[in-house]
Amino acid sequence: MKSEPVDFVMPWVDGGDPEWRRVMHAYRGDTYDEAEEQARYRDWDNLKYWFRGVEKFAPWVRRVHFITMGHLPAWLNPENPKLHIVRHEDYIPEEYLPTFSANPIELNLHRIADLSERFVYFNDDTFILRPVSEDLYFRNGLPCDYFGYTQHYCPSEAGLQYMHILVNNAAYVNLHFNKRACQKAHWRKFLSPKYGWKRNLRTLYYWGLKNFTGFSIPHMPTAYLKKTYEEVWEKAPGILERTSAHRFRTFEDVSHNFFRCWRLVKGEFYPFPMQGRHFSLSSNPQKNEEIARVIRSQQEPMICLNDVVADFNFETEKQRMIAAFESILPEKSSFEK
Repeated sequence: MKSEPVDFVMPWVDGGDPEWRRVMHAYRGDTYDEAEEQARYRDWDNLKYWFRGVEKFAPWVRRVHFITMGHLPAWLNPENPKLHIVRHEDYIPEEYLPTFSANPIELNLHRIADLSERFVYFNDDTFILRPVSEDLYFRNGLPCDYFGYTQHYCPSEAGLQYMHILVNNAAYVNLHFNKRACQKAHWRKFLSPKYGWKRNLRTLYYWGLKNFTGFSIPHMPTAYLKKTYEEVWEKAPGILERTSAHRFRTFEDVSHNFFRCWRLVKGEFYPFPMQGRHFSLSSNPQKNEEIARVIRSQQEPMICLNDVVADFNFETEKQRMIAAFESILPEKSSFEK
């Protein structure tokens, strides 16, 4: 029997657009922080390498759903038959718009027209570096994932809001599931030799606690079934509606990882070790050169390049990353004009 096709979903914002900044600032008011926004929305000019990677290394993908507030990169070919340009108003309920938070964008993905039952959610800082097959993301009809308990904490004020959201994800899972019953039913998936002894040891450390304290987050593209989204919206509409109504991220939100945590505790995943590697770009040129080396060598199937440092030589490091991507993906893709 032929399996369901797989789609990729990618949200993108042109943070350099002055009109977008004007509208955002009008809603945000005096909470606007120029340094923070420069780091969050500055353009690394590497989006085309995401599309090149998809075409070269994952040609089996049925469709790419490219989510945007209305902006499009000048080089993007909107006529590509695999490309579905999705504007916020095309799928997010009107009462939640405009939104400047990733959470409403992520929580409503199941509403995208013609979205396949099986899809992989990418952030625009995640890239495919070498050939991958469908079974990196789905096996036996289930998303490939790993299980790991953790306890979320925040070492600095900078990540406080993000950590609150991870805690919220676990808290709302606790409202709907009994931890001990889930462990009894799915222990073979919660503890697997595929995860490695360190992750299993950490899970065992939290095993005896009454409630879920938190779940390890991969910071990698995430495979989903659309039915998981539909189920969570049916069972927990309140928190999803409240989060979707927030134009900016708040401490009270949940994220798309709420859906992931939900399916983990239900055992609706195929145990699989984490694939790929997460990096934070920094002000240290040596560390950034190590990232570039990983890209050039195609050492990992996927990579996440997290941009969190506001003060460093942006143009120099940007060119370093572009040169690394260009070394493995020099040919223009059909997604480009």
